[in-house]
Amino acid sequence: MARKRKNESSDSKARPLFPKSLTGIRGFDQITEGGVPTGRPTLVCGGPGSGKTLFGMEFLVKGAMLYDEPGLFVAFEESPKDLTQNVASLGFEIDELIARKKIILDYIHIERSEIEVTGEYDLEGLFVRIGYLLDSIKAKRIVIDTLEALFASLPNEAVLRAELRRLFRWLKDRGVTAVITAEWGSGGSFSRHGLEEYVSDCVIQLDQRIIEQISTRRLRIVKYRGTYHGTNEYPFLVERDGISMLPLSAVELKHEVSSERQSTGITDLDTMLGGGYYRGSTVLISGTAGAGKSSFAAAAAHATCRSGKKCLYFSFEESEPQIIRNMRSIGLDLEPWVKKGMLRFLATRPTVYGLEMHLLRMHGLIDRFQPEVVIMDPISNMAAAGNLREVNSLLIRLIDFLKGHGITGIFTSLVHPETFEETEMAISSLIDTWLFLRAEESSGERNRTLFILKSRGMAHSNQVREFLLSGNGINFIEVFIGKGQIFTGTAREIQEAGDRAENLARRLENERRRRAHERQRHLIATQIDVLKTQLAQEEEENKLAVQQEELREQARALDHRRIAEVRQVEVAGREAAKDDRKKHREKGI
Repeated sequence: MARKRKNESSDSKARPLFPKSLTGIRGFDQITEGGVPTGRPTLVCGGPGSGKTLFGMEFLVKGAMLYDEPGLFVAFEESPKDLTQNVASLGFEIDELIARKKIILDYIHIERSEIEVTGEYDLEGLFVRIGYLLDSIKAKRIVIDTLEALFASLPNEAVLRAELRRLFRWLKDRGVTAVITAEWGSGGSFSRHGLEEYVSDCVIQLDQRIIEQISTRRLRIVKYRGTYHGTNEYPFLVERDGISMLPLSAVELKHEVSSERQSTGITDLDTMLGGGYYRGSTVLISGTAGAGKSSFAAAAAHATCRSGKKCLYFSFEESEPQIIRNMRSIGLDLEPWVKKGMLRFLATRPTVYGLEMHLLRMHGLIDRFQPEVVIMDPISNMAAAGNLREVNSLLIRLIDFLKGHGITGIFTSLVHPETFEETEMAISSLIDTWLFLRAEESSGERNRTLFILKSRGMAHSNQVREFLLSGNGINFIEVFIGKGQIFTGTAREIQEAGDRAENLARRLENERRRRAHERQRHLIATQIDVLKTQLAQEEEENKLAVQQEELREQARALDHRRIAEVRQVEVAGREAAKDDRKKHREKGI
């Protein structure tokens, strides 16, 4: 089984790829995984102003400039002069490409009155003309703009369909990569005649819609024979250098990470984060109104430029001059960085474009400016340009884009003070570092505090810190905690004074108790000394009494011995006298 899978894998790798031609249109080649089918016709349909002609022109210009593939543009509505002027604003030097024989603009004027419609009508003359022009520059690409102008004079539906099939077959036989534009049809058809989408190998639908008075252009690949392609609707933007679109389906979680730190621009905050933000991470600075969110973002921008790196600042509330003026009040002069090209502002109202247009413009500016840090201030204002789901989708895609390019993203957001842990945009789970700022009212004043809700991958402080905005910048102050709550500003000073008084009273009371204890100890020690003296005297007197008793005992014992000795002498005398008397009696007898 394993061997079979290995062979299958080898066969899939050896399988020839579907031939495609890159268009050079940003995002489109990524969506189609290579561009339009090579040597086959592609139908681009859409309503007026959707960008059909521009798509075809950029396909030709980029082919000639980037891929050395000459091209022919066949127009039935606009003259070469008009076409050249129309695309000159996009930076396309058509005249130069024409002079170098890289592009031919051919205008064919068709008058209905000049065409005789018969059953034998065909486009042979057109084929001869186009074939000659293709051969003259060895063109590999062709754009026909538009089919409606070519076939509008044919009321016979059968003839029209036959000629349409013939045109597409002829283009395929010539082997040129063709882009054919067509107007939208009716009744569910993508084209006016309902046949073009069936004979085309690739069908692209362009759409311009108005949602809540905001215009948005979108592109969808309806069909693409023989290959995989994205099927979503993709927003696109017509910018100064052509069409650009965002390939939403290409976003994947394959971001590289870095352990390099970037300064927040505030020394104390760097310390709280263990060295600053990670490069390429996302930072959310949320807080109540007036808490200092923009000031923290500006500090990060100033620190980025000071380190020699670029910063791109998207502002949705204040203009560039206003931001520069306001930041000077806290010691941050951003104007020198703007003049040096290190810092760039883009200040717009969220309602100017649709959300997709905002995202595309951001992508384009980031690609051109190549910043290290991107700031959006504030993202909560984006809710004015779409609903919560759309804003959330935009931010997710932007975050993935920034992470994919290793760019640090800093977002500010206005939140309600009672529900600060619930961001309106619901992106907190995607954020790496989340700072919350709060302006708290107490004792008739408002004071600012900061704490770190989370910071992935780094040890960080869990303390609440008070900070001041002054001409010396953003300065942190150790918060004062007492009686189960945090005191800031004047309340802090009052509480500190009260605590100092209480501490002094406690010290005085402790000193009084210490002295009383010392007096008591001294008194007891004195009493102990007296008792010791009394005890010593009593011991001495007792000792003398004992000695006196011992002497009396000795005297009594001596007296007893003497009496005993006297008694023994008297007994001995009596015995001797008795013995004498006995002897006398015996002698007397």
